Amino acid sequence: MKKILILANNDIGLYKFRKELIQKLLENHQVYISLPYGQLVDPLVDMGCQFIDTSVDRRGINPVTDLKLIRQYFRIFKEIKPDLVITYTIKPNVYGGFVSRIKHVEYAINITGLGTAFQKENLIKKLVCSLYKISAKTAKVVFFENIENKEIFIHNHLINEKQAYLLNGAGVNLEEYPLSPYPEQSQPVHFLFIGRVMKEKGVDELFEAAKRIKSQYPEIIFDIVGPMEDDYKAIISQLTAQQIIRYHGYQEDVRPFIKQCHCFVLPSYHEGMANTLLECASMGRPLITSDIHGCKEAINGNGYLCKVKETDDLYQKMKEFIELDYDQKKKLSINSRKHMKKLFDKEKVIEKTIIRLCD
Repeated sequence: MKKILILANNDIGLYKFRKELIQKLLENHQVYISLPYGQLVDPLVDMGCQFIDTSVDRRGINPVTDLKLIRQYFRIFKEIKPDLVITYTIKPNVYGGFVSRIKHVEYAINITGLGTAFQKENLIKKLVCSLYKISAKTAKVVFFENIENKEIFIHNHLINEKQAYLLNGAGVNLEEYPLSPYPEQSQPVHFLFIGRVMKEKGVDELFEAAKRIKSQYPEIIFDIVGPMEDDYKAIISQLTAQQIIRYHGYQEDVRPFIKQCHCFVLPSYHEGMANTLLECASMGRPLITSDIHGCKEAINGNGYLCKVKETDDLYQKMKEFIELDYDQKKKLSINSRKHMKKLFDKEKVIEKTIIRLCD
């Protein structure tokens, strides 16, 4: 039995997207989880995990707070003496990987997306690349969720090709997100967005496209589900007052919203693999999303790709969907579920992950 230490920056992502993997690991190993406390830590503890409350500043680079995190990791490693470390998100990846390397502990890094740091050629990107090059040097494996992210790491010589392993994202639990009957033909078309309300998720383009759609098709519904990461309070209040959108904030269970929608929309700027696309597709909902890696893999005869950061193209794709007849919409719905079963079944993703961790 191994002691496995998982380092992450929040409870929501770890529980919602990795609980099945953790459950599998718990069958034969002790699992420790190091992250800030949140409501979804308790279910992980109930599963059998041992929790270590660890402060992680998710955004920005502050040498003082980051040094404190490194010190925390050294202290945790000394106390637990893990046999294997698994890291998620940039700071646990970089600093957890660094400490694992120093302590000569076997470790696996998960790249769940490259984030803002890789979007521009500047000093921040150079710094992050340097940190990854140091921290990932002796990693047993570096998991990627899309081919573009993998190629960027290899092209920039951050890792070698033997370390890289491509997964179909975190996969989707086909039973937890079952095929749901498509909404009745008599109901007005209902678009849904689930995600953090922030610029990089494409909400500026979505809101502008929604205004144009509502001016032509007043009966159309736009539901926005998710916490505000950036300051959109005034904009959302205005759009809600104008009855352009309905804003629901963070929801622990998004399935009721998926059930009542006709189409899920995610015009994101960058993704590792968008779990919301997989969940909505698993429940049989057509998709409209950006033509980028991390999004376009979810499309296969079940929706539309739009150009990133282009409101006009997003508007056109949404309009095209609205004007499909009901049977065409239902066909997209069936294709969504088929595509998820074929490529994104979480059980298959977990099996591949375990094999690579243990080889």
